[in-house]
Amino acid sequence: MSAADARPLAIAITTGEPAGVGPELTAAALEGARERWPSARFTVLGDRDLLAVRAGSAWPAAGDAIDIEHHALAVPAKPGKLDAANGRYVLGLLDAAIDGAVSGRFDAIVTAPLQKSTINDAGVPFTGHTEYLAERTNTPRVVMMLAGSSEKPLRVALATTHLPLKDVSAALSIEGLVETLTIIHHDLRARFGLAAPRILVTGLNPHAGENGYLGREEIDIITPALERARALGIDASGPYPADTLFQPRYLKDADCVLAMFHDQGLPVLKYATFGEGINVTLGLPIIRTSVDHGTALDLAGTGRADPGSMIAAIDAAVTMARHKRSA
Repeated sequence: MSAADARPLAIAITTGEPAGVGPELTAAALEGARERWPSARFTVLGDRDLLAVRAGSAWPAAGDAIDIEHHALAVPAKPGKLDAANGRYVLGLLDAAIDGAVSGRFDAIVTAPLQKSTINDAGVPFTGHTEYLAERTNTPRVVMMLAGSSEKPLRVALATTHLPLKDVSAALSIEGLVETLTIIHHDLRARFGLAAPRILVTGLNPHAGENGYLGREEIDIITPALERARALGIDASGPYPADTLFQPRYLKDADCVLAMFHDQGLPVLKYATFGEGINVTLGLPIIRTSVDHGTALDLAGTGRADPGSMIAAIDAAVTMARHKRSA
């Protein structure tokens, strides 16, 4: 084993919106980090004083495979109270993590939830983590995928992400779907260790278009894309009606479902796995995982926020980084 292979996996964690649950969830998730993830060392990015206050006695000892990279808040943060003055602070945490991953300093990054409105109110146009990561890494196409825990292994990827529903049809193309399927296939193999992933693909319209009576996207776009993908050696089938696809008898041998738009696939996954699931950005040159929920402003500072999704996100980042290193 080389010296590089022997070093601990370096995982960066951004603590997200300071008025939300990110800081305390990070602390709670990292309790016992050395025992839970003995092959990893963690760098937590955030304001040191904020972390100390919000985590309280739950904050793990620095010697427990954890370092804090201090980034100062612009103004003091209060639980549940958004302040646009801290918008650029939040974005700075993300930038530092991305830069570290691109340079090789970090093997993976885990992101706590942020509040898009805070960043936009700070004067920075911001659609979401997924789009920003693509822009900052000069990646022409990325794929948003949410996944359950090892006990609930459902995975759902999206052909489109944060678009108004009226714009979804125009955003679909044969070439785009083939690229999306190629990314899913590659990353399920390279980062999840699946030798021959099987992908099920939904239609766009009710009943998958009903042979063209309820829309032609399935005939003109989705089916031709699937034929091209299969010619490339990708095991992708469909299009299936989304209202009946998410049943155990169909999903039991599937590794991922590709849904056409955000609220077609994610409500099903979140109903099945919420609080235990994760968000993964596929197609990036770096590894990024995140929680499956938002900033939970109403829970911030109460001690009632559940760290289950953050633990799962960290676990996935470590596992994916390990697969990448051994590839």
